[in-house]
Amino acid sequence: MKGKKPDHGRGTALAESPAAAGVQVKGRLWLEKDGETFLSWGRVVLLERIRDLGSIAAAARSLGMAYSHAWSLVASMNRLAGQDLVGRTFGGRKGGRAWLTDAGEDAINQFWHLVNDFRDWLNTQNP
Repeated sequence: MKGKKPDHGRGTALAESPAAAGVQVKGRLWLEKDGETFLSWGRVVLLERIRDLGSIAAAARSLGMAYSHAWSLVASMNRLAGQDLVGRTFGGRKGGRAWLTDAGEDAINQFWHLVNDFRDWLNTQNP
């Protein structure tokens, strides 16, 4: 599959209503701050991978993403949050590592809570 990016579910709905006459309401959710995307499905998955793998580079690889892109997303989220969501140490002989701060864990939990509320709301919609 050289040249083809892996499908991580982007482009699909996070939630959908029950079908009525073959019609459904579908939607995705993201949070913006000052007109910039702060949290979205992809950014939250990146944060979760950083937490699970202990490295921005490893998280990027697991998502088929360039390290530079992952780093720019982390820097953007940290800036928009007004505090670090991801803590890190830099290189050295054994390389650096990364971890989620308490604020990062809270951001993930709040995002998935909003997604669940969004799903619940969509389940009440009949097109």
